[in-house]
Amino acid sequence: MMVSGVLGGLALAIWLYLVLARGGFWLGRERDDRDEPAATPEVWPEVVAVVPARNEADVIVRSIGSLLAQDYPGPFRIVLVDDQSDDGTGEVALAIDHAGRLEVMASAPRPSGWTGKLWAVSQGVERAGGTPRYLLLTDADIGHAPQNLRRLVMRAEAEGRVLTSLMVRLHCATWPERLLIPAFVYFFEMLFPFAWVNRPGKVAAGAGGCMLVRRDALAAAGGIASIRGEIIDDCALARRLKGQGPIWLGLTTRAESLRPYTSFGEIGRMVSRSAYAQLGYSPLILIGCVLGMGLTYLAPPLVALFGEGPGRLAAVAAWLLMAVSFLPTLKLYRCSPLWGPALPLIGLLYTVFTVDSAVQVWRGRGGMWKGRAQAMAS
Repeated sequence: MMVSGVLGGLALAIWLYLVLARGGFWLGRERDDRDEPAATPEVWPEVVAVVPARNEADVIVRSIGSLLAQDYPGPFRIVLVDDQSDDGTGEVALAIDHAGRLEVMASAPRPSGWTGKLWAVSQGVERAGGTPRYLLLTDADIGHAPQNLRRLVMRAEAEGRVLTSLMVRLHCATWPERLLIPAFVYFFEMLFPFAWVNRPGKVAAGAGGCMLVRRDALAAAGGIASIRGEIIDDCALARRLKGQGPIWLGLTTRAESLRPYTSFGEIGRMVSRSAYAQLGYSPLILIGCVLGMGLTYLAPPLVALFGEGPGRLAAVAAWLLMAVSFLPTLKLYRCSPLWGPALPLIGLLYTVFTVDSAVQVWRGRGGMWKGRAQAMAS
């Protein structure tokens, strides 16, 4: 009874803190369609989209097509950096550009110390030149609604943001996606409560699929070179930029990931790519993370089902808080609320993915992306 009482009480305390005192992360109130600026800029500033692409021929028509279809009133062009693709990505993209707004450049060989994506982004930023006020850093597998850039610029101009970033809507149609993808967003918001990101303070984060960056702030922060070896490059860039001015991060349905995840393995590899980097490549922090995940996600159902006394009641309450806090994210992704009680299982799977991330780094295959192991941990 004593063990169940301690575990149940600790789990309940954790969930009371998460629900009541962590920036209301679970409510998902930071949305790009809420509290939008109504005023339009007197002069629409120049924007250049920088798109790194490596073997993206299967989605590049939809992603670049969505950028070419933007209803942005000001000067806008696109630089696609073809990162040594062997599937004709650049040629496929150029074939749909009938207005001459797309430039495709071949990436130079990657220098030591750079991740492939950031080296491509750096070259695209340099090619954009010194005239644009903003750079739209977006991935080659992201589709944008026609009004997305216009609304991003309106917010950035009205609120003086040096970074305006959107957590794009991830693909969520297959059964593995419905089990694991909403939780990916939920856990990200838990780590970096958007309300804390969007106000002055140390908490900073960005979502790499859609980041509108003020060019002068990026230069003042040291440019892309200042984060050249980062695996979690979006959050690293956000930390650099928050030192230059206010940033904003929110959820959206105006931009979405075009690539589906058809299996648990694909999602697991996506998580494993950066999970150990988030822990600073520290074995001690990894052990603490595993123990913390066990106490937070596994203890409530185990004690609720097999414990007794007050500890059991506390565990039931913790499990209920857990499930209820997951509901807004499930609603955003149009998933059944019955997935809420499954969060302990989902937490267990993400713990496995995190451990696998460490194992891959120890094997020299950390940060694997498009055939490249990019983790820089020693």
